[in-house]
Amino acid sequence: MKLLLVLLLAMLVVALPFIFRRETGVSDWRAGDPELVVITPHNEAFRQEFAKGFSAWHQAKFGAPVRIDWRVIGGTTEIMRYLASEYAASARQFFKTRSLAWPADGAEVLLARKQPEAPADRALWQAFRTSDDPEQITSRMDLFFGGGVYDHEKAEKQGLTVPAWGRGGPPAGLFEDAAGRVLIPREMNGEVWRGQAFYGSVLSAFGICYNADRLADLGITHPPAAWEDLADPRYFGQLGLTDPTKSGSVAKAFEMIVHAQCSKTVAAAGFTPAQIRTYEAAIAAAGKAVGDVPPEVPRAYQEALERGWLEGVRLVRRIGANARYFTDSSGRVPVDVSAGAAAAGIAIDFFGRLQAEMSTPPGGRPAMTYVTPVGGSSVTADPVSLMRGAPHRELAVRFIEFLLGEEGQRLWNYRVGTPGGPRRFALRRLPIRRDFYPSDDPVLQAASERHRPYLADPLWLPEVDAYRLGQSFLYEPRWTGVHFGIQRDLVRAMCMDSGDELRRAWQAILAHGGPERNPEAVRLLEALPDRPFPLTWSSAVTAYAQVPRLDTLRVWTAFFRQQYRLAEAAAKAGDKNAER
Repeated sequence: MKLLLVLLLAMLVVALPFIFRRETGVSDWRAGDPELVVITPHNEAFRQEFAKGFSAWHQAKFGAPVRIDWRVIGGTTEIMRYLASEYAASARQFFKTRSLAWPADGAEVLLARKQPEAPADRALWQAFRTSDDPEQITSRMDLFFGGGVYDHEKAEKQGLTVPAWGRGGPPAGLFEDAAGRVLIPREMNGEVWRGQAFYGSVLSAFGICYNADRLADLGITHPPAAWEDLADPRYFGQLGLTDPTKSGSVAKAFEMIVHAQCSKTVAAAGFTPAQIRTYEAAIAAAGKAVGDVPPEVPRAYQEALERGWLEGVRLVRRIGANARYFTDSSGRVPVDVSAGAAAAGIAIDFFGRLQAEMSTPPGGRPAMTYVTPVGGSSVTADPVSLMRGAPHRELAVRFIEFLLGEEGQRLWNYRVGTPGGPRRFALRRLPIRRDFYPSDDPVLQAASERHRPYLADPLWLPEVDAYRLGQSFLYEPRWTGVHFGIQRDLVRAMCMDSGDELRRAWQAILAHGGPERNPEAVRLLEALPDRPFPLTWSSAVTAYAQVPRLDTLRVWTAFFRQQYRLAEAAAKAGDKNAER
């Protein structure tokens, strides 16, 4: 019986890619024509438009249509776990057929971000990273398309992805034009848009969507314009939120909330943007332990940063306490807000803008509005990456070149039916190429004017122009980027797995006079875990990596549930004491 169960599980692992495949039909494709295998978190609209667009482009340039075999298994978290498992299994089989040793912790050694010190482990690690042959080690996937920079950068460091071009580099006109004008920057104000093996293809910002009629029902006269507004007690039970452990993009939105608080606290301590850049450069150059700063950096600067991080975590918790729900689907929140099922919520910009348009009746006012908080969000990229051991490598590189070129970029924001635009779905995304946006450079400006009549969104307006938005937000990766993984788990344990207790505690505080009248209850509510390690800005980077993730989540959840029960009891007891 045990052997049968093992065999069934093994068969399931082999079958998973076929169970989750999503083939997009191309009418003139025939058996024997090129086929590309792409794993993605993108929805059906994106998949259809890029499958048809790439096939048409490929037929025009290379004489054959292409069918894309989409593999859809969930969000980027699920994709990363699946790819890691596939590469570890493939490598194990490859090394064993060559009578090479495979240690008990082979998967961990293989995917380590840094080269191991032990000679045997180092040999295994290097052998994996020098292989790019689908006959040796492969995930049977060609491309990883979509999701955030965090997961694509992690895939690069783990060796799951490889550079698309060799020493000759990418073709001319892709990242720079013939005159050296940058068309796709490497970074924007601290946000990395492309690395060695991942290439940003489209841009995103994060913000708030709200329903004006629902706000009026709640007595809220000023629409939310900053992240702090969502902590207003009047939003209790009225916010739509998404699980950040299921979506890298939503996790980035929560990071923006924390980062914005760091910025405000550091600024309030008297440090200017110029000083911040100088200090961060000095800290990076010094290479000191996490939390330590070199002599030329004031200790007060680091202390302000750490206070800001704590303030950001507290703000996330207050927002979570107002949640009506946490959903697995980031696209659901704007839909619910437009329908009035939630008064407001956190949204990715393109979902917010698209739903705002779809919910606006002809000649009427929008049922829902989306706004990016001023100084509240950086602009991040959704990349594409070439998988190690891609079975159809040449075809995959062509897809990347199509995606980053003008033809692919049009699909992101052209209106349906316009020349070079999508055929059925308006995707409403922000292209990454600089020549789609206003510029002081006459050549780039002329290109943006050429695109302008066909755009679905007014990319020329300051509140939509991704390059202007990106330049208005200084992102410091050391502040919150190194905490990305722990912040996802912290939100889950603090606001979701203990969500019932959190909402009851917050409701009790509000019902018994509010935070000002219940300082002890608020203190209990806002406590951070002291186990399995005392949680601080520094320990979130160091100690977190030393404890198994599931153990940390379990201990944290138990801690938060206990604290919230104590906070609820304190609020109720405080009210009774006041009566006496």
